[in-house]
Amino acid sequence: MDNRLNVTYITFDGHVEVHRYRNLYFVIMFTVYILIICCNFTIVSIIVIHKSLHEPMYIFIAALLINSVLFSTAIYPKLLIDFLSEKQIVSYPACLFQWFSYYSLGASEFFLLSAMAYDRYVSICNPLQYSTIMRKTTVNMFLIFAWILPACQISVPMSLSAKKEICKFHLKGILCNSTVLKLHCVSSRLLHIYGFVLFASAILLPVLFILFTYTRILVISYRCKGVRTKAAQTCLPHLLVLINFSCLSAYDVLLARMEVDFPKIVRLIMTLQMIIYHPLFNPIIYGLKMRGIYEHLKRLFCKRV
Repeated sequence: MDNRLNVTYITFDGHVEVHRYRNLYFVIMFTVYILIICCNFTIVSIIVIHKSLHEPMYIFIAALLINSVLFSTAIYPKLLIDFLSEKQIVSYPACLFQWFSYYSLGASEFFLLSAMAYDRYVSICNPLQYSTIMRKTTVNMFLIFAWILPACQISVPMSLSAKKEICKFHLKGILCNSTVLKLHCVSSRLLHIYGFVLFASAILLPVLFILFTYTRILVISYRCKGVRTKAAQTCLPHLLVLINFSCLSAYDVLLARMEVDFPKIVRLIMTLQMIIYHPLFNPIIYGLKMRGIYEHLKRLFCKRV
């Protein structure tokens, strides 16, 4: 606690030998951050430039990749500063803001994947009504909903946490996530109940909806050979992204609920997978597996070579 400025600071205890390898950590993470920005915005630029890709499916992919960059930007700048600092600290208000950004953008990912699943469902199961259902207005509403609703949902526990007194000033991690709740002097039953409601509405329901739509698509694709190839080409990338992000999110959400004291190196590795693997995974999957994007990527790099 800084009494002069009346600001509470939180110390990150999740770094492993940061004083010894600070320069190496910085170079690696800075390189990864630049790669995330370049890879994601390359795909987004291709979608924006080529009118043939101005379809709902590709618009949702662009939104998902922009979301990945925003998610990374909420984490990497502070992480890079910590690597070069003598003390890895953050003010409590800034910690709450990172917590808010981390989970609101994470929840947006599930809502965007749900919108993509619905788009594929209509395209494959009701192709004659696709242009009527997936109009520009509908797509815009899905995008607004995917970003505004999670922000409103996460703002509730953040506001409640801001008013609670904290007695602990060390986080067992390298960023502000759900472990922030363990800083409170008194555990709030309301926050825990709301957390379960939030988990069900922002993660569980979207995942169940996505699995339902893709199950329906698979059933129809096996009945009709003509749509089998289309279903495989467009749905497989979405499912790979969903499985990857769901597994990492499950670990992150359960971390705050479990009392197991994981070794510091295990926590660090799992956190790094969340912030490195996933933002880089999305553009690679969509760039290689979506034929429309892959063809434009191939032309772009062939011209440069």
